[in-house]
Amino acid sequence: MKRTILTSFIVFALTLQSFAQKIPSQSKVLKVLKQTNAYFMNKWPDAGKSIFTNKERPSNIWTRAVYYEGLMALHQINPDKEYYDYAVQWGEKHKWGLRNGIQTRNGDDQACGQTFIDLYNIDPKPERIKDIKASMDLMIKSGKVNDWTWIDALQMAMPVFAKLGVLTKDDTYYEYMYKMYMHTKNVEGGGLYNAKDGLWWRDKDFVPPYKEPNGKDCYWSRGNGWVVAALVKVLEIMPANAPHRDEYLKTYHEMIKALVPLQREDGFWNVSLVDPTHFGGKETSGTALFVYGMAWGVNKGILDKAVYKPIIAKAWNGMTKKAVQKTGFIGYMQGTGKEPKDGQPVSYTSMPDFEDYGLGCFLLAGTEVYKLKK
Repeated sequence: MKRTILTSFIVFALTLQSFAQKIPSQSKVLKVLKQTNAYFMNKWPDAGKSIFTNKERPSNIWTRAVYYEGLMALHQINPDKEYYDYAVQWGEKHKWGLRNGIQTRNGDDQACGQTFIDLYNIDPKPERIKDIKASMDLMIKSGKVNDWTWIDALQMAMPVFAKLGVLTKDDTYYEYMYKMYMHTKNVEGGGLYNAKDGLWWRDKDFVPPYKEPNGKDCYWSRGNGWVVAALVKVLEIMPANAPHRDEYLKTYHEMIKALVPLQREDGFWNVSLVDPTHFGGKETSGTALFVYGMAWGVNKGILDKAVYKPIIAKAWNGMTKKAVQKTGFIGYMQGTGKEPKDGQPVSYTSMPDFEDYGLGCFLLAGTEVYKLKK
C-alpha cells in the first residue's frame, strides 16, 4: 500500500513537472530581442531627435537612457555594429552632455552616463565621459546626500557611480553612492524601504498612513523594479572587494524573495504589487525588471535555479506570447508616472507616452534570460 502511494506521488510530481514552462532556446530569445529592438530603431532612426509627448524633451532624458542600457546589454550578447553606431550617434548628437548640464543633481539627467561610460570603455575618447564625471564629482564635492527622494533615481544614478569607481579605481565613488542610497533607504520620508515586506515605497507620498484601496501598502511594480535593477547593476559592476556589497546583496535577496508569491498566474506582476484590484492586470515594464533581477541571480549562482527558473520562464513566456506583437511593439506597458493609476489604461494595444524605457527593461531581461543554462 505504501509503495503504491509513493509511486502515485512520484507520477503526480513528474506530471506537474511536465507542465512547468521552459526557458526558450537562445536563438528564440535573441530573435524576439532583435525584433523588438528593430521596431524601435526603425521608428527612431535619428537618435538625437527630440521627443514630443505633452511637451518637447531632448532625447538624452532618462527614458531614452534606459533604452540604451538595454541596447548595450543586447550588444554584449550580439555585437552588431549597428547597435554600437546607434548608441554613439546618440552620444554625439548630444555632444556627450547631460540635460541641464553638469550642475544637475537629478538622476534622471545623469542616467545617460551609464551608456556614455560603456561606450568610453569600448573606445576611450575623453569627451565621452567628461561631462558625466564632472557632474558626479560636483555631487561628491557638495557633501549633499538627499537628492534621491524617489526610488527610481537609484537605477538612474547608482550604476554611474559604480562605473566611475571601476574606471578610476577610486572608492570615493562607492562610498558616496552608499551614503546617498542609505539616505533614500533609511532617512527619506522616514525611510522608503520596508524591511518587513522586502519592498519599497516609491517616495514619501506613499509611506503609511497612505494605503491602497484594499487597505494595504502601495508598492508600485516598476518602482520596485528600478531598485532591483539598481542593485543588480551595482553588484555586477563593482569588484568583489568593493565596500558595502553585502548591504546591496542582502537587500537584493530580501526583495527577490518578497516578489515570488506576488507573481500572477499569467507570469506578470500587477502594477500594484499587493493590491490586484487597483488597476490590476498585466504590466510589462515591472515584470521585465523582475525577470532581469532573477535571471541575473541564477546566472551568478546566487539564486537557486530549481526554484527560480520556472518563475523566470513563466514571466518571460508570458511577456513574449502575450505582450510582444508581430511588429515588435510591446503591449501592456504602463506609461510614465509614480503609482498604479498613472499611465492607465494599460492594454495589449495601448501606447505609453514613451516607448523607449519599456523596451530597455525588456532588453535587459532578455539578455539575462539568453544567458541561462539549460
